[in-house]
Amino acid sequence: MMAGELFEVTENQLKVVSLDGHRISIRKVRLKDHYEDIKVIVPGKTLSEISKILGGDNEKEVLIYFSSNHILFEFDNTIVVSRLIEGEYFRINQMLSSDYETKVSVNKKEFLDCIERATILIRENDKKPLIINVGDNLMELKLNSSFGSMNAELMIHKTGKEIMIGFNPKFLIDALRAIDDEEINIYMMNPKSPCFIKDDEENYIYLILPVNFNAATV
Repeated sequence: MMAGELFEVTENQLKVVSLDGHRISIRKVRLKDHYEDIKVIVPGKTLSEISKILGGDNEKEVLIYFSSNHILFEFDNTIVVSRLIEGEYFRINQMLSSDYETKVSVNKKEFLDCIERATILIRENDKKPLIINVGDNLMELKLNSSFGSMNAELMIHKTGKEIMIGFNPKFLIDALRAIDDEEINIYMMNPKSPCFIKDDEENYIYLILPVNFNAATV
């Protein structure tokens, strides 16, 4: 199931869900018409190839057709047909929570630029975490590796408790690159619980599991 993505049509909305062992991605798209409810699992490899062909053209219209065992995508002069993955998808709603102890609002571009600079210090197979220390009006980002160290501070708006938490920086980068909003909201419970990056309408939700780190070495 992790090799596929859930496509769920409900009236005039398409919801796409994907996950691996460390994160969940949910996006909702408003459709131009109302349709019968449908829920299928599309191979991730198919969607990856379609994404390459579309190339990020947000204005391009894509027609999607469903059958009992197949899905068909049509755009421009291209038709892509793929078999569906049989079975029932993971019960995502059980993994999502609206509870949080800390909410951080931060400029997305500044946050993304800061994390991307930090990853320069990491080898491809290196698992050094990015440590985020949330204070009253500042968020401090730290990363230490054999190549060097990074310390940066960003202005934020915080509600709730202070928190120190660690993440795989690549997971944060993947989520932030897919978001168009100028400012993002991050919701955290504690250093061992998932964080959520989502908008108020929940048109997108990104769940990311934190990683363990030794606070004494930070």
